[in-house]
Amino acid sequence: MGTQNQHGQHLLSKAGLLITLGIIFGDIGTSPLYVMKAIVGEGEIIDRLAVLGGVSLVFWTLTLQTTIKYVLLTLRADNKGEGGIFSLYTLVRRRKRWLLFPAVLGGAAMLSDGMITPPISVCSAIEGLESKYPGIPTMGIALAIISLLFFAQRFGTAAMGKRFGPIMFIWFSVLAILGLMNITHDLEVLSALSPHYGIQLLIHHPKGIFILGAVFLCTTGAEALYADLGHCGRQNIQVSWVFVKICLVLNYLGQAAWLMHHVGKPLDENPFYGMMPDWFLWPGIIIATLAAIIASQALISGSFTLASEAIRLGFLPKMTVKFPTNMKGQIYIPAVNGFLWIGCIAVVLFFERSSNMEHAYGLAIVLAMLCTTILLSNWLVIKRVNAFWIWGMLLFYVLLEGVFLIANASKFLEGGYVTVIMASLLFGTMYLWVRARRIRQLYSDERWIKDYLDQLITLSNDEDVPKYATNLVFLTGTKHPQKVEEKVLYSILQTQPKRADVYWFVHINTTDEPFTMEYEVNTIASDDVYKVNFRLGFRVQQRMNVFMNKVVQELVENEELTIYSRYHSTDSKYPTGDFRFVIIEEFLSNENELPWGEQLILSIYLTVKGWVSSPKNWFGLDSDSVEMEEAPLVLQPVKQVGLKRIIGKVKD
Repeated sequence: MGTQNQHGQHLLSKAGLLITLGIIFGDIGTSPLYVMKAIVGEGEIIDRLAVLGGVSLVFWTLTLQTTIKYVLLTLRADNKGEGGIFSLYTLVRRRKRWLLFPAVLGGAAMLSDGMITPPISVCSAIEGLESKYPGIPTMGIALAIISLLFFAQRFGTAAMGKRFGPIMFIWFSVLAILGLMNITHDLEVLSALSPHYGIQLLIHHPKGIFILGAVFLCTTGAEALYADLGHCGRQNIQVSWVFVKICLVLNYLGQAAWLMHHVGKPLDENPFYGMMPDWFLWPGIIIATLAAIIASQALISGSFTLASEAIRLGFLPKMTVKFPTNMKGQIYIPAVNGFLWIGCIAVVLFFERSSNMEHAYGLAIVLAMLCTTILLSNWLVIKRVNAFWIWGMLLFYVLLEGVFLIANASKFLEGGYVTVIMASLLFGTMYLWVRARRIRQLYSDERWIKDYLDQLITLSNDEDVPKYATNLVFLTGTKHPQKVEEKVLYSILQTQPKRADVYWFVHINTTDEPFTMEYEVNTIASDDVYKVNFRLGFRVQQRMNVFMNKVVQELVENEELTIYSRYHSTDSKYPTGDFRFVIIEEFLSNENELPWGEQLILSIYLTVKGWVSSPKNWFGLDSDSVEMEEAPLVLQPVKQVGLKRIIGKVKD
């Protein structure tokens, strides 16, 4: 996607700029479809101050929030080219432990936002048809478009970006041209670029600062812009934003000019479509619909990125992550895709119209922005920026976003509760996952492999036991090069002894760098027992069949492993032998004396893990070489059993 350097970083290029328009700016780019309508109010009498003050507030929100905070500052906080709130958390998590909370809250809010942006963008565009065809089933059309969009995700965003780029260039050009056509009819609107009108609106408007709940809709895509950083690169985003912002501001000013000609009348149509010439309405609706689809794509791509990083950080269960193309940043998570699709369909069916969705839009995303501000200030500390500038940035944006939060909170009962409920459920899931993992680590059941070495070697050479595999591979969560969990040794030696020529204990460490592919081997008993630790980047697709085959092959070639003599056949077509992978899934045993709170957390954790996780897919294993086992999880065994023996005849 565009030009990349040897480190996988996206370089500034014409192709990169065009593709950036297609992937990054969809959400912000479609905001003219509903922002001015929301500010003035559908059915409300058009007021001069509301029009000029509204467009003034939009301009300064785009400047202070989108341009300065995100495009100029936040995009610099990248993790090896990757963006988003979880990448930012990765950069600062060692500084303060409590930073986990804003990271999880912000991530949950962003994922919930992925369920409201596609419906409001698509419905706003489709509803333009009502002026030509009253009574047309816009909701059904929107549902069909959204469903097709989610179906297309499996093919990756690289192909989409190449097609979407030219469409978005046309869209932004149309925004600018329509704006200029209307501005020439009323040049007074240019004075709205002064903050004076915005301040006057906040002071004199009946809603006061609560009008900012509608204004905020113009910048909701800024957080998604940051999450999609890895798809296009910082330079391409920053340069293309100059063009995008000019087009957006011109269109908002054009809508304001159209509204000024209707002062004193009720707003009975969307000013975006109202300012179009009649002959252009049909092409305008088609282009707007395509732009709305692209806006949805930006949020979906960002959601995949966020979910992938949440999995890496241990905030979500391990889900299958696919890489549809070889391009940097291209991922697809089927479970997240299905979850978002169901959420979007539910939102459309619940709210029915885009004007109703406006009440639900914004509350969750402003929470995410506040969380980003907190994490960003900590990143600036790490970068040794002058404390004066750090505190200035922190206080200014906490105040600004705090005001936006208050304004959006007023919409809670009108529909804002929908995204808050979704964000709360996601936050609860992530926090439970973190707590369960910590409880699991607290009650460690790791064992030294060397304490069982004699038994393993004896079993390996015991020909009375049927041979289970040449290479028996156990996937373990233990990082220590000499240890594994007790359940692994129990599986080999106790349940049904598994004789193998070589026992492999494999641990996978997912690194903060996206494309690391390294491994180290610890020889515990030459030709018999090995512990392999992989270091794989969070963008690397795990293909353990392929990786282990390469490890064994390299050890054989380096004469660190002798495996030929173990074959009955002299055929060297498969010099590494066969592989059998064993994955042990846990269930909470009744033989625990854990506090009831910890028992509840672990029970939910293991249940949800069983529902959503597919270890075979996650590790890229072939189904015919994998053995799935269940093992009871005993973290704190029962110490005292109040059972007494009775000697003598038992009386009835």
